[in-house]
Amino acid sequence: MRAARSLPPLAEAFLEMIAAERGASGNTQEAYARDLADYAAALAKAGKTPLNATTADIRAYLSRLAEGGLKPASSARKLSSIRQFHRFLVAEGHRTGDPALIIEAPKRGRRLPKILSIAEVDHLLAVSKEGLGDGLRPVPERLRALRTACLLELLYATGLRVSELVALPAKAAQTKDPFIHIRGKGGRERLVPLSPAAREAIAAYRALLSSHARLSASPWLFPADGASGHLTRQAFARDLKACAAAAGIAPARISPHVLRHAFASHLLQNGADLRVVQELLGHADISTTQIYTHVLDERMKAMVRDLHPLSDD
Repeated sequence: MRAARSLPPLAEAFLEMIAAERGASGNTQEAYARDLADYAAALAKAGKTPLNATTADIRAYLSRLAEGGLKPASSARKLSSIRQFHRFLVAEGHRTGDPALIIEAPKRGRRLPKILSIAEVDHLLAVSKEGLGDGLRPVPERLRALRTACLLELLYATGLRVSELVALPAKAAQTKDPFIHIRGKGGRERLVPLSPAAREAIAAYRALLSSHARLSASPWLFPADGASGHLTRQAFARDLKACAAAAGIAPARISPHVLRHAFASHLLQNGADLRVVQELLGHADISTTQIYTHVLDERMKAMVRDLHPLSDD
């Protein structure tokens, strides 16, 4: 689905290009569409278009966003969209000169990811499974509870992006292979190992799902009645927060992305290599994974403290 605001035809062409050549997902295209619609509307107010916009015009636009309270991270994302759009316009011969080329992104402080402790995740998973064996509950209620428990086990076991998780195909993990095949951002493919607990959760969920003829015929592992045919990210986030509240964890502290962060941080905390975590998360660049280096720093401090012969002096 595209942004509600109208887009210039060349912006539409740009979105088609990133979909065809880069394999950009619908969510990525929607984000670009919103950014470019806002940018084009701001230029129009100044009597300009992307074809005659100058570096000064772009800087003025970013300044107005900052004055309006937009955070540096959001401004940097909008600038990235504008840069790629202008690069496309130059490459396709629609204009000469790239006005965004020399503009620097707003400086951002290093923000550490929010995570839960291992004990908190263990408790959350335990709470998600409470009452699953109660055969007196209505089937729809039991199925939803099993689905939530399955999603939580899968997310913490694999570190999948929530968009990858809710859109898993029905055939996922049906073989004896201890991994699942994921097609992630930009069409990049990777294999993600599955823990025994995750496989058990999938099996329990599938067993009850199979009793529901319409849902079990879906091509998705987590079918739903919406336009996509599968559970939405928003619906899963709501179920996750409800489960967190039942576990005594403040809902504001948790989201699907927080569990992805917990997956990565806990692996590194227990000795995993940063490159391995990069591959498991599906990051194209190691620099994206390096947000977790604070975990490595703490681990190295602990190693020196515990292993250095003079550490007690």
